[in-house]
Amino acid sequence: MASHKSAEKRNRQATVQRMRNRAIKTRMKNVIRLVDEAVAAGSVEAAQEALKVAIPVIAKTGCKGTIHKKNASRKVSRLTKRVNNMQAAA
Repeated sequence: MASHKSAEKRNRQATVQRMRNRAIKTRMKNVIRLVDEAVAAGSVEAAQEALKVAIPVIAKTGCKGTIHKKNASRKVSRLTKRVNNMQAAA
């Protein structure tokens, strides 16, 4: 239990930030899942549309510091590569 006023404030701030980060990460995971499902279904058109939605969400998550910028970049790169490989195969 925090006994200093500043420590109590940091606890409150950490709680709010943790909830915010959880919501942002959940949103990011959901858009990634939509891309993965479209790729698994073999739908090129749906995969491209899902990727267009996913890229800004992932980039924003990285820019806000919820995940590392390079982690966000890596996720975007891997998703893009999956969709492009699917296009080439079709």
